[in-house]
Amino acid sequence: MNFDALFSQLGQHTIDGLSKGAIYALVALGYTLVYGVLRLINFAHSEVFMVGTFAVLGAWTVMGANAEDGLGMVLVYVAVALVVAALASGGVALAVERIAYRPLRKKNAPSLVFLITAIGVSTVLMETFGYVLDRGFSAFAPGTWNGFGRPFGRVIAGMPTVVQNKTVLDLGIFTISNRQLIVILGAVAMMLALDLFINRTRLGRGVRAVAQDPDTAALMGVNKDRVIMLIFVLGGAMAGGAAVLYGLKLGNTVFDVGFLIGIKAFTAAVLGGIGNLRGALLGGLLLGVIEVYGATLTKSSWEDVWAFGVLVIVLMFRPTGLLGESLGRARA
Repeated sequence: MNFDALFSQLGQHTIDGLSKGAIYALVALGYTLVYGVLRLINFAHSEVFMVGTFAVLGAWTVMGANAEDGLGMVLVYVAVALVVAALASGGVALAVERIAYRPLRKKNAPSLVFLITAIGVSTVLMETFGYVLDRGFSAFAPGTWNGFGRPFGRVIAGMPTVVQNKTVLDLGIFTISNRQLIVILGAVAMMLALDLFINRTRLGRGVRAVAQDPDTAALMGVNKDRVIMLIFVLGGAMAGGAAVLYGLKLGNTVFDVGFLIGIKAFTAAVLGGIGNLRGALLGGLLLGVIEVYGATLTKSSWEDVWAFGVLVIVLMFRPTGLLGESLGRARA
């Protein structure tokens, strides 16, 4: 254990972990919303995030995004990418619900069938997306469509640089770059907006009502199917927002980009308390910090071991998570 390496730069490692965990937190919101209402682990949500990353890549490529175009244009690039990614991810999430899950709900299928279906949908989306991109785009513009001399498909596709990485705050014990600041503040802002929507709006009350007691909610005039559609769209939109932050931070994507991030986002949701929106944010940020701390103490290749070790420990000793409050009983 390399404790000297950890404690000598503890502040910097914490900032690095928070910027990584912020992305996990946004993706985790999708798991939390669906589980809070349907008691379903939607493992296809990882591919909803993947679609969002390609939507960001496509938007920035089409617009010819460049970090040297000035702050005003950079804001336009980010705003357009956010809208495009939210629509793409939200649309895919809604399609998954209508095509895969709704028929099962109408047949009152057991939970295991939903789980198997979710894994199957995840695999189908990932492999189909990789195949179509590899074959389709390369056929129209072999290896050059993304502007980086490589086909989209099963290789890492680089994104245009929209924000140059620069230090914006140096306190001696740690520094914060503009990208890290955007990622952390952006994730918290989107999380707060979702929390306010769920707890302060009429549609949000409908979501909480269905989460708490779907039968009583239906008797009170709440349309359960519309609520379910809404939570899938909201979860997809959050994944789209995470895709934009991921693009800003790492600047690349690939057809299976959502696989590992999706599992870690699920871990974050469980850590914070799956079904709890604020727990998803807390769990994501904590998981990012734990990963960075663990990788520093041991070695970088052990990063995933620390993340999934946390999942095992939480499930063993506190399966309800740190906050453990259901979406139906969430308080403002």
